Amino acid sequence: MSKRTEAVTGATAPASAKDHQLAPFPGAVGVRFEKRPARRPDGTEVPGLFNAWIVLDNQAQFNSYTTDMVKAVILAFGAASSARDVVSVVFTGAGDKAFCTGGNTKEYAEYYAGNPQEYRQYMRLFNDMVSGILGCDKPVICRVNGMRIGGGQEIGMACDFTIAQDLARFGQAGPKHGSAPIGGATDFLPVLLGAERAMETGLLCEPWSAHRAYREGMITDLVPALKVDGKFVANPLVWTDRLLDEYGRFLHGEPKTGTALAEGKELLRRGTVDLGRLDERVEQLCAKLLLTFPDCTTKTIEELRKPKLRAWTANKENSRAWLALNMMTEGRTGFRAFNEGTKDDREADFVALRQALARATPWSPELVESLLPAAKADGGR
Repeated sequence: MSKRTEAVTGATAPASAKDHQLAPFPGAVGVRFEKRPARRPDGTEVPGLFNAWIVLDNQAQFNSYTTDMVKAVILAFGAASSARDVVSVVFTGAGDKAFCTGGNTKEYAEYYAGNPQEYRQYMRLFNDMVSGILGCDKPVICRVNGMRIGGGQEIGMACDFTIAQDLARFGQAGPKHGSAPIGGATDFLPVLLGAERAMETGLLCEPWSAHRAYREGMITDLVPALKVDGKFVANPLVWTDRLLDEYGRFLHGEPKTGTALAEGKELLRRGTVDLGRLDERVEQLCAKLLLTFPDCTTKTIEELRKPKLRAWTANKENSRAWLALNMMTEGRTGFRAFNEGTKDDREADFVALRQALARATPWSPELVESLLPAAKADGGR
């Protein structure tokens, strides 16, 4: 077989070709690495070329990542980046409920809370995961199959493109759950949204609909996922047409209220989630990327990533140190509150904390215990 024939047909590289991976992907529980055939725009498969799918698979905990999963994602992006036969990377989650809701709060609460030296080592791995996405030699598409919250939002924003199903929600959780969104959000949000919109979503922790995320420029595209009576319909819980409220504010992508919300919930109950259109749109984008010069594509994404990369590189180390120390105070409290609370109450007593600090009360195990949902249920102080 001639070298030209080998290149065209996609035959495997010769045995003398170097392996540039640091380590093979381990097949770890909670992360899948798959090579799926690359396709032309007409849908036909291309022999010997693939798109790498990196799938977070921890559905019972909304695809939150454990320490072992973070290590697996690092290796998966390394494998995809160095693979000669990979055109693009699709980063997604299993199921239809969540792309990723961030770090595993059970692990945080039961192991890392109160152990800053351990959490600092964990954050080293997290930093390497984000850097691995930002440094991947292939374009990275975040396929948002459900919620993208907290650290999930941060690793999602590190990607080059985002295509979402329109029932998905986007947002931060840090100041509500004992952390600060400094695992990438404070670096990436101002680049994507501008200063004030970044402040709104980063600080208030109010989730945005996929429609609002698209409206604000956070994501590349969105598609319907709810099927009712065999037809796709737009997310019925938010306003998807061009409406103004009584104050003249633009409602597109904002949550419905009152009767409209009740009707939307009923429509949601009647329907089923179908991610077929999401997959079609992801495949379409992969096909467009296939029809480009590979080295020119790599150089272009390297340059276009620089605003995000500059902020990330400047801040990641001191952010890691702060997050580690915070596990002795607010992080310890917030993650325990989330882990030990009920479905209806997973937050610490913010007012009581502020009152205690106003009295110059020192942080202590007793203070932490007094702020947890169980203490509130028992009548508090």
